[in-house]
Amino acid sequence: MDDQTRTELEAAAFRRLVSHLRNRTDVQNIDLMNLANFCRNCLSDWYREAAEEKGIDIDKMAAREIVYGMPYGEWKDKYMTEASPEQHAAFAERMKTKDH
Repeated sequence: MDDQTRTELEAAAFRRLVSHLRNRTDVQNIDLMNLANFCRNCLSDWYREAAEEKGIDIDKMAAREIVYGMPYGEWKDKYMTEASPEQHAAFAERMKTKDH
């Protein structure tokens, strides 16, 4: 596979992942962190870092808006729920072995 095709396929997969996460507003970031060790914020950070590697300046909140599909504060107000004690405990345990 040539590099251009690989890049196009990776971009398509990224767009599909972002679309999926935008549609699954019921899945909280803490759930993603506890299960997969990444969340929407991680994805937006990776996007911003990739842009910076290309000399493109995207700030943290602009990158989050790209991933969330709306301003981060708006998403939090509409969809973020209070984490349960169990979610907090799982997150604390995960952070002991933080590897992302």
